[in-house]
Amino acid sequence: MRRCRFILLWLTLLSVLSGCGESVELHRKLSEQEANEVIAELADKHIRAQKQLEKDGVVVRVRTDDIAAAVHTLAAAGLPKTARSTLGDVFRKEGVISTPLEERARYIYALSQELEATLSNIDGVLVARVHVVLPERVAPGEPVQPASASVFIKHDPRLEPDSLLPRIRRMVASSIPGMTTAVANPQKLTVIFVPATAYKEKQQLAYFGPFLIKPGDLAFWQTMVTLFFIVLFVGCAAAGFWVKKARGAQQAEPNTNDA
Repeated sequence: MRRCRFILLWLTLLSVLSGCGESVELHRKLSEQEANEVIAELADKHIRAQKQLEKDGVVVRVRTDDIAAAVHTLAAAGLPKTARSTLGDVFRKEGVISTPLEERARYIYALSQELEATLSNIDGVLVARVHVVLPERVAPGEPVQPASASVFIKHDPRLEPDSLLPRIRRMVASSIPGMTTAVANPQKLTVIFVPATAYKEKQQLAYFGPFLIKPGDLAFWQTMVTLFFIVLFVGCAAAGFWVKKARGAQQAEPNTNDA
């Protein structure tokens, strides 16, 4: 009896191990919030993901069979969000004297990063890019070229751009020097909205008897059915053995009584 229990336990453990597919690293060096956003988005698309804490941040892993769907799903959702530099990061004192041209380039870059970070925090905005041109005199005696900016926003299809456009124009115009009066000027301030296209996986299914299942799960169910019949065979063999033993014991009792 103990031997049968051991066999059943071993087969159960084998079935559990066979159901655990190999995992592959999807993203690393994520913050806890970024990892949670990634896992939540994948779970919404029925893709299982696990997070693992490392020294340099959080690692998100998925099954090998789900890596392609996971990559496309996150790309469509704009996750994980790109880390932005702040003015403090760009102009950190490092003891190196910069030229006026370098300082100007760093300032424009930092200003764009700050605006992109702010726009990315708006609900429904997946990707935000801002290109800034500050007032500049091309040559002595030439008029100063006015400031201008262009904004690109990739958004959730459920977002209404018309309701968001005036607020974005006001925010960008008031954040860039020399653009206070450019709120209603499309030549100085351009905002482009592009709806994101949701990723729709072309799921291929394989026949397993009368059922259709994912190809990646085919081996698992084949193993489970095989183990089921093995357990059934072992159970029937054990039952037959005990029935035969019981009959032998019953036949031995009359012979003992006759003696």
